Amino acid sequence: MGDVVRYDPSFARRTDVVGHLGLSPEQKLTSALRMLAYGSPADQLDDYMRMGKSTVLEVFRKFCRAIVGMYSSTYLRAPTPADLRILLHKASQRGFPGMIGSIDCMHWEWRNCPTSWTGQYLGHNRKPTIILEAVASYNTWIWHVFFGPPGSNNDINVLGMSPVFDGVLNGSTPRVRFEVNGHTYDQCYYLADGIYPSWSTLVKTFSNPSSNKEALFARCQEAHQKDVERAFGILQARWAIVRGPARSWDVATINDIMLTCIILHNMIIEDEQVDSDDEMEDNLDYEVHDQQPTNVDRDIPTLTEYLARNNWLRAAPTHHGLRRDLVEHIWNLHGNN
Repeated sequence: MGDVVRYDPSFARRTDVVGHLGLSPEQKLTSALRMLAYGSPADQLDDYMRMGKSTVLEVFRKFCRAIVGMYSSTYLRAPTPADLRILLHKASQRGFPGMIGSIDCMHWEWRNCPTSWTGQYLGHNRKPTIILEAVASYNTWIWHVFFGPPGSNNDINVLGMSPVFDGVLNGSTPRVRFEVNGHTYDQCYYLADGIYPSWSTLVKTFSNPSSNKEALFARCQEAHQKDVERAFGILQARWAIVRGPARSWDVATINDIMLTCIILHNMIIEDEQVDSDDEMEDNLDYEVHDQQPTNVDRDIPTLTEYLARNNWLRAAPTHHGLRRDLVEHIWNLHGNN
């Protein structure tokens, strides 16, 4: 509450021209949090919070903008080298060395979509929806968010607009070296479901396993790929406003609402974190190095470098080679169980 009041002084309690005290910061923040947590309409809070509908809506929008403005850099950050060591250590324990999360998409129905935009936002259920692409880790912390691109999107075409691999293309992602089945790799990967393309940074399951090894790998991959779906489920259970259809009229407000819910979700995950310091210190067996110091400007890649990285990113042979090594690795770990 103190951060919000300092960020936006309109949340502070003020006195009007006749000396009457206005609404308190506690009233304003409680009304905004009730709308997020219970999906309450604004006019439902007038008696309980002693606030008018227009005031509730104004406070709600300002609260979401304040949360996004203050905490995005901390709670929507890309993994740092220290974060990567923890993620890699956890992934190695689960049988997927080099894996740093799971990627998937979620659709949020838009009830009050303007009529002129309805056609381009029609989703798979023939209703206007806005798509959310996210990457979540083992503890359902959401590391990457791409929300609100226009058009009727699915998991494949939203990947072409998403900045999830921009760091790989411009050479700014930390370098990670790990070994799988005797082969060395220098780039992390995500677990994805079958609709995604066979890229070198995505590891998919086998839709039709042809051997016991592939069947075991498919069970393990699908189990751990559910991390991002669990994150979506927790997000909707915790914040009822994103469980029901969006009632706002503009994309900017809906974007602030979604980002606010994700930021508060990550805050709760951080507060409930149970990893010990000793476990965090044991993750030094992975070589994680930043490409350049964070306090200097990064070099803009040349066109040749960019195209070479793009070709490597989309290389299906690298994807299939890594998946074969993971199949053997998981079979060696669990095949006799």
